[in-house]
Amino acid sequence: MKFGLYGKLVAVEGKQNRLADIMTNVATFMEEVEGCELYVVNVSEEEPDAIFVFEVWEDEEAHQASLTLETTRSLIGQAKPMLADVQRISTLQTIAGKGLS
Repeated sequence: MKFGLYGKLVAVEGKQNRLADIMTNVATFMEEVEGCELYVVNVSEEEPDAIFVFEVWEDEEAHQASLTLETTRSLIGQAKPMLADVQRISTLQTIAGKGLS
């Protein structure tokens, strides 16, 4: 069974675009990370300071391993000053979908 996460990052006022740029860099980096099957960054017209991230991993261990990578830690460090709130909306057991291996 795959491991999925759905999260919400809320930027401090005026920093959503910069945070979106960082999260876009994260998504690009995740293309090369073993075990990451899907990493999608979204914005919402209804919540202009929010960025939503949907992730699917081979398993939870792959996700945890990604958090120890130097590039991941660097990108998290860049994002932290722009974050007003981080919410894990849901942890999911991903079972099927287009684009998943």
